[in-house]
Amino acid sequence: MRTNFGAKALLYPMPVLIIGTYDADGNPDAMNAAWGGIADDTQINICLSPTHKTVANLKATGAFTVSVATANYVAECDYFGIESGNKVSDKIARAGMHVTKSTLVNAPIIDELPFCLECKVISYDDKTCRLLGEIVNVNADESIVVNGKIDVQKLAPITFDSSNHAYIKLGDKVDNAFKDGSKFKN
Repeated sequence: MRTNFGAKALLYPMPVLIIGTYDADGNPDAMNAAWGGIADDTQINICLSPTHKTVANLKATGAFTVSVATANYVAECDYFGIESGNKVSDKIARAGMHVTKSTLVNAPIIDELPFCLECKVISYDDKTCRLLGEIVNVNADESIVVNGKIDVQKLAPITFDSSNHAYIKLGDKVDNAFKDGSKFKN
């Protein structure tokens, strides 16, 4: 037996993305967004309401960063979602976090979050709230890189559980992708 929930924005895992931008005065801003994902090989798609300061910022600068929220900074990342940049201009500093300006796009990299996409705006649609960005670089702190690859367990990304309004740390490796399913091939 299955339970029907109707048409809702439920999907697992749902990433917790921290979008970084600069405002017109060069002040860094960050917001928490859960509705996003890879759209193509070098593109990201994120749903952002046009009322967010982040949207005004990225429209003006043509750039943004996307950091993955982590278990180590879950409270700070949650704060970026519950406080409006339209009301508080120093959200990043209030959360005790720091930024470094990207050398590739006009957007801040949040130092404490070890995985970041540096992006240029391809398009933003006010009606659908869809931001499409070109990923120009992916950077990672050496603390989460093992043998030249991202170690997801060291990254400790969190996912948003929209059904229970909770953050969940992603867990252990359970199988090998593009390998272990081959036992069902003829």
